[in-house]
Amino acid sequence: MEEKRKRKRTKQLLALREERIESELFEELLRLLEELEEEGKYVDIQLCPRCKSPRVQRVGTLSGDMSGNIGILPVKFECKDCGWRERLVLKATNRRLSLREVAIIAEALASSSS
Repeated sequence: MEEKRKRKRTKQLLALREERIESELFEELLRLLEELEEEGKYVDIQLCPRCKSPRVQRVGTLSGDMSGNIGILPVKFECKDCGWRERLVLKATNRRLSLREVAIIAEALASSSS
């Protein structure tokens, strides 16, 4: 029983350490986006939903995404840091949001909290 508690505690500490690293990377990304906005440069950056890394790239046809590249399904993305591979990707941007985009985000947040 004691061994099981130790393993659980080790997993919890590892998860906290990873979360701290992710939040530091995310804070760095936000700072860079703010700097670019001050310079008048606007960008959209794709992020991995799992580890929040900006090292996400589109999976090519020869790498296993034939249906995404010919337009049958949305394209697939892959994270170079954690290996995540899916068709959904997050985007960070420093562009101003339209009223419609703000309403969509608010509606999504309201439905996810209920």
